[in-house]
Amino acid sequence: MIVITGASSGIGKALALHFSRAKHPLLLVARRLAALQELNLPNALCVEADVSDLASFSKALEQGERQLGAPACLINNAGVLFAELFHQQTTSDWEKMLQVNVSGVLNGLHLVLDKMIQRQTGTIMNISSVAGRKTFPGLAVYCATKHAVHALSECIREEIADHNVRLINIAPGNVKTSIWDQAVPEEKKKEHPAYHRKEHENLSADDIAKVVLFAYEQPQNVCLREIVLAPTRQIK
Repeated sequence: MIVITGASSGIGKALALHFSRAKHPLLLVARRLAALQELNLPNALCVEADVSDLASFSKALEQGERQLGAPACLINNAGVLFAELFHQQTTSDWEKMLQVNVSGVLNGLHLVLDKMIQRQTGTIMNISSVAGRKTFPGLAVYCATKHAVHALSECIREEIADHNVRLINIAPGNVKTSIWDQAVPEEKKKEHPAYHRKEHENLSADDIAKVVLFAYEQPQNVCLREIVLAPTRQIK
């Protein structure tokens, strides 16, 4: 089965749709169960879980394994973003980003890696960001979390490579998804540059999903270690 976290909207939803069309059995995980069920995808198990809660995530995976078999691929997609200058940002926003963007990825890795190593096959794909390679003012903590994902991906890839397990880091640039709806305070949305991008300055969630599916469907002996993708006209 293919496990997709944060599958209720944005990139996660697009991933669910594209992997379903490719006839893969799916375990879809998110905190909003109704949104998962609305997708109404065949051969897909929808489970409400919080990836930052190890017990909750573990229970979801156990349910998936009972019904769909062992995870062939885990896509750590769940993430949150809060945009604010560091000295003006609340500590609760830091904590949410650290818990979901870093601890959620660690939890996923912890739950599937040993079994993949035992089977000598498997794929883990971490949805990171170009913010994991460079910095952007107003996104200091978010950038820190994505730099952590980048480092984890590369280091663990080296640790597991000889076990025929792939770890792929996906680093998108500007993408138009609902993540920005909660990222920027309502009173600042009119002036925030993310809301003034032209259509050609954003990728779509579908663009990301197509690339992720392509990377997964390569032969197991082919690991596209890192994929950085952005709109052609995005400079930074």
